[in-house]
Amino acid sequence: MSTLESHPDLPDTEALVRRVAEIIGNCRSMPLSSSVRLDNKDEVLELLEDAASRLPEEIKQARWLLKERQEFLEKMQREGDDILEAARVRAERMVQRTEIVREAQHTARVTVDDAREEARRLRHEAEDYCDQKLASFEIVLERTIKTVQAGREKLSFTPPPPMDGRDTGIAGIEAGDDTLSGEDGFFDQDRG
Repeated sequence: MSTLESHPDLPDTEALVRRVAEIIGNCRSMPLSSSVRLDNKDEVLELLEDAASRLPEEIKQARWLLKERQEFLEKMQREGDDILEAARVRAERMVQRTEIVREAQHTARVTVDDAREEARRLRHEAEDYCDQKLASFEIVLERTIKTVQAGREKLSFTPPPPMDGRDTGIAGIEAGDDTLSGEDGFFDQDRG
């Protein structure tokens, strides 16, 4: 029995990732900035670590499902082989009655074909299920990565607000400061 099956009250990985997205989406903006302030960083990190630790468990479940499907295919093959062998034995006993022999062979073939078709259908369903689960994990992880990247980009490109409340331009020079213009500028070596 898996960890998730033994604890049905625990949220699944997708729910944890959605909770992280909700926390980040509900963060308040910092004054005079488009950056957000993450007050509960520890909670977000804990949720992400919990989600990451559960991914291997869910992948184990998918592998278990594939193993079970393979065992079912083998069982169906054995049953089909048994039915075919039983039909062959019965047919040998009734050589005089060719019609019965033909009917037994036909029934055996139909049963084997049905078993193979059922096994093929179950294999496709199991593969589709695993593919859907992995695709949903991929989407959730891509969204989380994009959200984290966007947040990091905002943090890396947003200049800090001025400390004294004055409007500053490039490199902290106040608006209206004439130190870069006119003859009092940096390039006074041209004076003669």
